[in-house]
Amino acid sequence: MTTSTSSEPSAAAPLLDLQALVVAVRRRRRLWYSVALLGLLVGAAVAVLMPPPPTAVTKVLVAHQADQPNDPGTLIRTDVALLQTTQIAGKALQSLGSPEKPEDFMQDYGGIGLTNNLLQITVTGDSDTEAVARAKALAEAFVADHVRRIQEAADAEAKTLLAQRDRMREELAQVNKAIGDGSPASGPKASANMESLFARRAELTSRIAEFDRRAAEARVGTPRLIAGTQIVDAPRAMQHSLPRAAATNAAIGLVLGLVLGLAVAAVGTVVADRPVLRRNIASHLGASVIAELPRRSAWPWQRRRTRATRERLTTTLARTVRGSAEPVSLLELGCARSTTVIALDLARALSTEGPVVVIDGLPGPQLAGLRPKPGDPTVVSGEGAAAVSDQERRLGVGSVAPGTAWTDLQYLGTRTVLVVRAGHGSAAWLHTVARQLADQRIPVIGVVLIDPDPLDRTDGTLWDGLHVALRGQRVPDTDQEAR
Repeated sequence: MTTSTSSEPSAAAPLLDLQALVVAVRRRRRLWYSVALLGLLVGAAVAVLMPPPPTAVTKVLVAHQADQPNDPGTLIRTDVALLQTTQIAGKALQSLGSPEKPEDFMQDYGGIGLTNNLLQITVTGDSDTEAVARAKALAEAFVADHVRRIQEAADAEAKTLLAQRDRMREELAQVNKAIGDGSPASGPKASANMESLFARRAELTSRIAEFDRRAAEARVGTPRLIAGTQIVDAPRAMQHSLPRAAATNAAIGLVLGLVLGLAVAAVGTVVADRPVLRRNIASHLGASVIAELPRRSAWPWQRRRTRATRERLTTTLARTVRGSAEPVSLLELGCARSTTVIALDLARALSTEGPVVVIDGLPGPQLAGLRPKPGDPTVVSGEGAAAVSDQERRLGVGSVAPGTAWTDLQYLGTRTVLVVRAGHGSAAWLHTVARQLADQRIPVIGVVLIDPDPLDRTDGTLWDGLHVALRGQRVPDTDQEAR
């Protein structure tokens, strides 16, 4: 039984109770444990059943004419894009003598820029030998295409410069002819004309020399770029380690499965809206939690503590039943087996004071199917409840699960203790139970919480007043109200 030292008024319920969400997700750990384990097994199975194809790798040093120290990598990305072209793929297939289509071959290789000038090419094949041969052919085709583009660019630039130089030479020839044909007459006008012709000839001579120099430089730089573009790492087959791949894939599958399991558990918790905290269950049922009991069998080192908890529960319920002048019932929600054990323990504790009859109102054979042991109380079905004498103490056991015949609950007991498994019923159904019991004028003495969360530190005691704490309070008769 949980109590609290303060009685602060309850605040408005938040839109999303994070504490309840964390507790509910933690309670569904079997789900996300299972999904995580499934992800681990699937990842390992993929590594074993779907091993990667034989792969070869090679590295190519690529020299660019426009190389800059501060280049952000646009040139090498351009080379990677050029590698994925049908032209290079077709040349590689042509050197291999393969009838494969370039479009299909492009799906079997890829490139990545390691630095601004280093290109790594990865190629797959049916065997290691084939993968290495394809990688070599592809690298050579790329180098040849890159060299061809460098030469074509240099030749185009030199051709343009030489064409400009030839035009300048034609104009220089015309200037020389004009100088040679000039009249020997003297005078200011003739002198000025000759001076302009000589100045133009000097300018054309200088520009022709400049174009010659630039054309020579364009051709001189080409061999350096051609020599700088080469295969620096010969194609080799990549070694595949099955244990390492299985471990890696298993770890990835474990993480993905864990994340997926947690997401599914969280979404399912929010959608289902099944209260798990003491305060929420007490608030929805309108009755305080008077005791709690673990649902599953404890570990061997925890059995003594579980027995002590069960004995305290029996003592608490026996004290509650003795203090009631009316028949008391135990109504379960999601824990019929635990309720049966509690009812038998309570009946044995009460039998020391007089005969006790347990009325079985459960939908299943939880009580009726048990073989009575020496000293066990008498168990009768709901049909035999009328034959119980007034000298015998009645202890009814029933259910408030969906499908309950609410009008029959009064025959089990006019006062009740709800035995509820945490996280079983939705908030709407807990409200339905509280409303139906109130309509049947069956006060709820308290709630016994089965399988509570061990880390739940919330208070299951209602402090908002008798009209809330005693939701099932007896309503006075009509004639008494009239008086």
